[in-house]
Amino acid sequence: MLEVAHQGQQIANPRTGQTMTFVELRPELLRIESTHPPAPEGEPLHTHPKPESTVEVLSGSMVFEVEGERREVATGDSLTIPAGVRHRFWIEGDKEARSIQLFEPALDIASFFETLFALAARDELDEKGMPGLLQLAVMVPEFGDEVRPASPPWPVLKALTTALGPVASMRGYKSRIEL
Repeated sequence: MLEVAHQGQQIANPRTGQTMTFVELRPELLRIESTHPPAPEGEPLHTHPKPESTVEVLSGSMVFEVEGERREVATGDSLTIPAGVRHRFWIEGDKEARSIQLFEPALDIASFFETLFALAARDELDEKGMPGLLQLAVMVPEFGDEVRPASPPWPVLKALTTALGPVASMRGYKSRIEL
């Protein structure tokens, strides 16, 4: 049975070791407490087209690439990334980081994270943490306002997923994955 994202829910990504707890979930705000193990390579470069995102580092240190610029965010510091800005993050060194992440408005980004972590549990992400093209074809229409990969360009990705969406659906791909 598919679980709807809810306040207090904890999810884990077995591929990266990242854990999330949805501390506060309202239409205008999602507050997540996360633990991030060291990772030499960042998550895929992406944007949040509608929500602004903020990270507050509780312990450790996180490295962000924001529009090609490297920014280190240490314990007690925060970084706000406006909607639509390309970014990614990773943890250097050998110490995990803990953070609070905010998304304003929340939209349905909690369900996106559920789906991404479920795909990781099923070993259905590539080495960079991306779903395959047919999986993207059903996820993009569902979560395109919440998160988008930076590449390929949005018009190309939208055209591809529009064309491939029916094929993906016929092959059993779902936009939301059971946990």
